[in-house]
Amino acid sequence: MAVQDPRPNHTIYINNLNEKIKKDELKKSLYAIFSQFGQILDILVSRSLRMRGQAFVIFKEMSSATNALRSMQGFPFYDKPMRIQYAKTDSDIIAKMKGTFVERERDRERKRDKRKAKGGEAPGPKKSGAGVQGATQGAVPGMPPLAQPPRMLPHLGGQPPYIPPPGMIPAPGMAPNPGIPPGMAPQPGMAPIPTPQPLSENPPNHILFLTNLPEETNELMLSMLFNQFPGFKEVRLVPGRHDIAFVEFDTEVQAGAAREALQGFKITQSNAMKISFAKK
Repeated sequence: MAVQDPRPNHTIYINNLNEKIKKDELKKSLYAIFSQFGQILDILVSRSLRMRGQAFVIFKEMSSATNALRSMQGFPFYDKPMRIQYAKTDSDIIAKMKGTFVERERDRERKRDKRKAKGGEAPGPKKSGAGVQGATQGAVPGMPPLAQPPRMLPHLGGQPPYIPPPGMIPAPGMAPNPGIPPGMAPQPGMAPIPTPQPLSENPPNHILFLTNLPEETNELMLSMLFNQFPGFKEVRLVPGRHDIAFVEFDTEVQAGAAREALQGFKITQSNAMKISFAKK
């Protein structure tokens, strides 16, 4: 008898992850590749032997989880293809949002033990150690949820799902207005504020120049972002500079498609990536 797949969920379960990667680095890298699909509430990675090579990514919207599952299934992550499915049950944070949260017996026991250890003192409000209770912000240190609409990667039949077509554009209605600050709706009759475009001065090139990168940026993180586009070759960091990098593609057209899709992508809340063509 065939086992039914779990029903759609806000949380996706990922396994077959490289077990040699440190927890913090793994969480940051997972955030880097999954944040494009929507706001992430939390990423759970356990150090325990039983949960090694596994992770849970919790999205605010179920549609984000669905797009992530379909687009990233089999994505080569640290040289191993990811296996992704919906989590079997709601995470604690989603259950609280729905009003269906029920405290686990083991959590109640832990609280009773703590009260006994303190001589019966009434404990103040604390975060539970199980699930994702109370984790409503930035699951990854230094990498809070995106403040801008996500850019969705469409699935292409007959090709690896994580590779978008050349000239990929954000999903309809998801592209931010460059003249309107993130989170602010344009007012009726108000013309958008023109934004200076110094990045378009250089002629097209197959090499992109990235600026305004956060301090925690590393080669793998950028590779995960740009590897989704056809023609990607490599990322080159600049020694002694964390805020700039170069990304090389096979052709100018392929580089332009990646530049268009990821322009202004927020790796962190305060660092919107700026992408221009490198000088020839």
